[in-house]
Amino acid sequence: MGHENITEFILLGLCSDDNAKVTCFVLFSLCYIAILSGNLLILLTIRGSRLGEQPMYFFLSYLSFMDVCFTSTVAPKLITDLLAQEKTISYNSCVAQMFYAHFFGATEIFILVAMAYDRYAAICRPLQYTVIMNRQVCYGLVMASAVGAFIHSIMQVLIIIQLPFCGPRQIDHYFCDIFPLLKLACTDTRLLVIAIITTTGVLSILTFAALVISYIIILSTLRTRSSEGRRKALSTCGSHITVVFMFFLPLIFTYVPMAASVSNDKIFALFYTMIAPMFNPLIYTLRNTDMKNAMRKVWCRDKLSRGR
Repeated sequence: MGHENITEFILLGLCSDDNAKVTCFVLFSLCYIAILSGNLLILLTIRGSRLGEQPMYFFLSYLSFMDVCFTSTVAPKLITDLLAQEKTISYNSCVAQMFYAHFFGATEIFILVAMAYDRYAAICRPLQYTVIMNRQVCYGLVMASAVGAFIHSIMQVLIIIQLPFCGPRQIDHYFCDIFPLLKLACTDTRLLVIAIITTTGVLSILTFAALVISYIIILSTLRTRSSEGRRKALSTCGSHITVVFMFFLPLIFTYVPMAASVSNDKIFALFYTMIAPMFNPLIYTLRNTDMKNAMRKVWCRDKLSRGR
């Protein structure tokens, strides 16, 4: 059976109260503008300065790019639906949105792992650092992140397109994700739910555990360093750890089975679709002297050259 009976779904969105919708519309529009401007600012600063030569900033530029792409698969529809009468999404658009959300989200997760590996190499293997993290390795890690994410996303799509959907059409979420869609399938999906929880849930937990362990190793290595070296390393690691926690904890709560309903999933999803991408630029720039200096050089130099 295909999906011949249903050609579009209705997204129930975040809230049903009209006053709340207007507030959310303004709030999320501002969030989205902040995400785009903040992440593009980081991206252009790194590309326009010499920071891109350093692996940490090379990965950060890709992380910012993924943030923009990831949020853009979800936010515009979420924002326009808050004021729309009809919150419909076609079957094909729904599957496409799910694919891209998983693709960009998973790429971001793998890039965060690459960044942790980079910090580990810089702090625990300083003498071999330039060899371990040469340009080929950096490009290789970004490519591997994208390929891994593509495999993960295409698996989700293959699961959904084989299922029959004959009604109801209402998705209890503000974007198309795999669990809300499985609930609408006209067949028993319990085994599929278990399979997805074991793959995505376990992947999230293992990745998170790997990141935490790598930071424990890094922090224990730092004990032997001078206070100045320790402070600098802690500030770069601190911002990275903050981002990892903001992104992973809600993700784990969404994809690892809890007694709670999908309504909580919407709140958790807001964290990794809107809140984390908005804070990433702030976390990485406010505490980072190199980044601030590069911004001054890139953006103030342009003004000076125009002013002459």
